[in-house]
Amino acid sequence: MRKYIFLAGRANPALAKEIATELGICEGAVALKRFPDGETAVQLLESVRQQWVFLLQPTSPPVNENLLELLTLVDACRRAGAERIIAIVPYFGYSRSDKRHGRWEPITASMVAELLQVVGVAQLITFDLHASQIEGFFHIPVDSLTAVPILYQALAKQLPADVVVVSPDTGRVMMASQYAQLLHTEVVVLHKQRISGTETEVTQVVGEVRSRPCLIVDDMISTGGTIAKSVKALLEAGAAPEIYVAATHGLFVGKARNQLGHDSIKALWITNTISPPASNWPQLQVVSVAPLIADAIEQLTK
Repeated sequence: MRKYIFLAGRANPALAKEIATELGICEGAVALKRFPDGETAVQLLESVRQQWVFLLQPTSPPVNENLLELLTLVDACRRAGAERIIAIVPYFGYSRSDKRHGRWEPITASMVAELLQVVGVAQLITFDLHASQIEGFFHIPVDSLTAVPILYQALAKQLPADVVVVSPDTGRVMMASQYAQLLHTEVVVLHKQRISGTETEVTQVVGEVRSRPCLIVDDMISTGGTIAKSVKALLEAGAAPEIYVAATHGLFVGKARNQLGHDSIKALWITNTISPPASNWPQLQVVSVAPLIADAIEQLTK
């Protein structure tokens, strides 16, 4: 087996600990601090020379701080003589900026991809990218894993037999189809219309949901607005007041908890690609991706 070291930033320490436990190793020692003016300081406390470095750091909120910490960690490893640096970014920040909606806008996901490569990342491991074309922004190997199978294992026994899978927009149809195939059921698609730069509304429910419980699936939950509007549209279309939600990344920013507090939402499944909220939330169930990441590391180091 190839010699390697596992390091982690501060974005998700609990996940880092789980991965190290799965691998039966200790995390590499790193000193991380922030100067009074906000600058990030990194120091490796053990040698990485001629080793493969697996570096865990999701770029979740605060996105810019976690992204810069990832970049500085990579730079430190490169300058310390690491043979190969594999960035494990379970949640890839700026993934929604994968194309331009106007002539004078950046494609920030592409810029972040360039930054990671320029600073020294040789390979990327991530989960359920918001848009598959993001892989094309990289000129290095990208292992885009999916949490669908492990989420399915967690939710399958808790769902009613007549559940229907709902894609909240056309962009998640492929993911919804994966769930539907595993659950042996149908897919319903919600069509949206943009009414402003930040607001959308559901204009049509494509598929039959009358008197059926629904499982809404998505790659991420940010403010919870998409899920809330989807629940409203489904109930207006006659769906049973028994809604379930599954998403890979749970950001839960702003008033997301309130948005997802509808009485019809019976259960919500996410993974720990992002540190889950600490508050009491009976409907929320968290599934760990640590075994998948540990397996990916073992496969690469054979």
